[in-house]
Amino acid sequence: MTSPRDSAKTIDIQRDVVDPSRAKGNYLTSDQGVKISDTDNALKISDGANVGPHLLEDQIAREKIMHFDHERIPERVVHARGTGAFGHFKVFNDRASKYTYAPVLTDTSRSTPVFVRFSTVQGSRGSADTVRDVRGFAVKFYTEEGNWDLVGNDIPVFFIQESIKFPDFVHAVKPEPHNEVPQGQSAHNNFWDFVGLQPESAHMVMWVMSDRGIPRSYRMMQGFGVNTFTLNTLSGEQYFVKFHWIPELGVHSLVWDEALKIAGQDPDFHRKDLYEAIDNGAFPKWKLCIQVIPTSKEHDFDFDILDATKIWPEELVPLEEIGELVLDRKPEEFFPEVEQVAFCTSHVVPGIGFSDDPLLQGRNFSYFDTQLSRLGVNWQELPINRPVCPVLNHHRDGRMRHRITSGTVNYWPNRNGTFPPVSPDNGGFFTHPSKVEGIRQRVRGAKFQEHYNQAQLFFNSLASHEKKHLIDAISFELDHCDDPVVYQTYTKVLNFIDFELAKQVAQNVGGVVPDKPAKQNHGQTSKPLSQLYYAPKEPTIVGRRIAVLLADGFNLPEVTAVRAALASAKALTFIIAPRRGEIFPSGVGRAIGKGIAADHHFEGQRSTLFDAVYVPSGEHVAELAKNGRAIHYVREAFGHCKAIGAVGNAVAFLRDVVNLPGVEFQHEDTADVKTSYGVVTTGTYGVKSAATDLVKIGPGSQGFAANFSYAISLHRCYERELDGLTTQIAY
Repeated sequence: MTSPRDSAKTIDIQRDVVDPSRAKGNYLTSDQGVKISDTDNALKISDGANVGPHLLEDQIAREKIMHFDHERIPERVVHARGTGAFGHFKVFNDRASKYTYAPVLTDTSRSTPVFVRFSTVQGSRGSADTVRDVRGFAVKFYTEEGNWDLVGNDIPVFFIQESIKFPDFVHAVKPEPHNEVPQGQSAHNNFWDFVGLQPESAHMVMWVMSDRGIPRSYRMMQGFGVNTFTLNTLSGEQYFVKFHWIPELGVHSLVWDEALKIAGQDPDFHRKDLYEAIDNGAFPKWKLCIQVIPTSKEHDFDFDILDATKIWPEELVPLEEIGELVLDRKPEEFFPEVEQVAFCTSHVVPGIGFSDDPLLQGRNFSYFDTQLSRLGVNWQELPINRPVCPVLNHHRDGRMRHRITSGTVNYWPNRNGTFPPVSPDNGGFFTHPSKVEGIRQRVRGAKFQEHYNQAQLFFNSLASHEKKHLIDAISFELDHCDDPVVYQTYTKVLNFIDFELAKQVAQNVGGVVPDKPAKQNHGQTSKPLSQLYYAPKEPTIVGRRIAVLLADGFNLPEVTAVRAALASAKALTFIIAPRRGEIFPSGVGRAIGKGIAADHHFEGQRSTLFDAVYVPSGEHVAELAKNGRAIHYVREAFGHCKAIGAVGNAVAFLRDVVNLPGVEFQHEDTADVKTSYGVVTTGTYGVKSAATDLVKIGPGSQGFAANFSYAISLHRCYERELDGLTTQIAY
């Protein structure tokens, strides 16, 4: 029996994979298969001592350079920066069968192969991963009934209601036309000018300026189909549906200072994180949930359910959990798989259909159309895009056609009865009949005219630290706008959302400080709108990156025990030291082979690239105390609200040298553990302590590793920030 990693799609793609280690021969050839004897010197006139002109007849050099000259294809207009992975999807039960007959959503015996592409929106292929932006979350299901593309984002709403506005929005958010600045940022005049004059964007602006705009990892993002689709039954019933992906690890974000630094220190941070998790068996997982509304109840809400700038609050339309997505395999080669994958919202399978969502209607055209300029009319024949089920039709020709179809007919009807249409009863796609009445005109429905109620709902639902981050983010962005009309206009828009929000931002950026609300805040909240709502039921540190700071003279038994405890919880530890190479523990001098290999030196990977920092005990602490980078390492982690752990004399290093403000530390003569503002300290940690530690991640009396792991599992200690401790330290 094949495993999900040996899926039908994996087997299909292997037809096109060339493994050099398994090739029939180990030699160099041209694209025509001719063996090449010299690939380093072009054919030229030469007397052996002096170089003369190249010869045009050199087909080997011409082929090599010509192919290189044409390696690039047009990058995506949006979502150019991205990465992807393979995996599988499986439904838990047949709960969705009362809404649809699509087997991918109802057949529990299936494991459907998938490819998922994550991306940013604004920046080019060369931009950084950690910029503030919407993240694309596109899933291609290779089902037995054909490909289904669920092309979504990490945010459930969008900036515009009508697809005809999409060119305007993209032009506004992209680098400005006169100087191609900025790259990978919305912090400029044109974007804020557009959203200031387009109030339907207010809700989306709240989301992208919140912590959702700077996710910690693709593995820690929600995903949303954004648009309203339909589900259909064989008996003729139809339902409206929205799709949600809920990450197993919870929903977590970076802090802004950290995101800015990572963009320079490691611009590929998110793609590396995804592949690192897969390499270490910490396969990213999401639950697929659906929200369903019968078509008979379409007009029962105070908002239009087809408006892509609105959510369906879960208090009104609960989520139903139906399946799980797992990513467990990296691409073989980036370009032919990640770059050439093509998603289209119009790709659905029987049992799934489209609503009259005006944004979706335009996406159905645009996504298909854009592939023609990037990949050509036969893009669906590329290995990453082709279905695993039979493809039988009368489409022919076009540039770069791969498929060869024998026979004498290429049309329907034909005398041979070749490739006839299939009735819905036998699996043919069925469009649910619906009655449409109206006058041909360019209008939007009455409920599409309200833009602020859900923006208020989102802001009201945030935790205190989330509200602070949102205010700081908008203040940062508007500060980068140098046209007073732009930032003054948007501070007026904010006053329709929340009076205090508008006042604080206006005071920060020199905007219009209001004296009363432009619209009264309704005060309603929805718990699922805060990232805190998605904390895993059981604390986990799977795939978390932990920096172990040490120098020569560290406590080897302690470090070995703590690393083993963290590894047992599937966390990843990295030795960070003054140099890359062997670092020697106490008592061995410089005996080669007695130490630990450092993964990075202090300047090589900063604290920004890790989720937590652990400083072990030992003679090395005196060396760390004299190293400014080591001191800054811990201070920066503290400023970014990360978990910090220390044992023995390393506790004094945190207290007296790093000088962490407001933190209570454990005494050095006890094995008891103290946690204060996410800083976990203990006096001793030996073999006896390790033997009883980390039975379960959590606070209390379990031991240092268990308490440290629990602090890491909380992601950040935002109380440090709210209580003003992070502003008391330079980082």
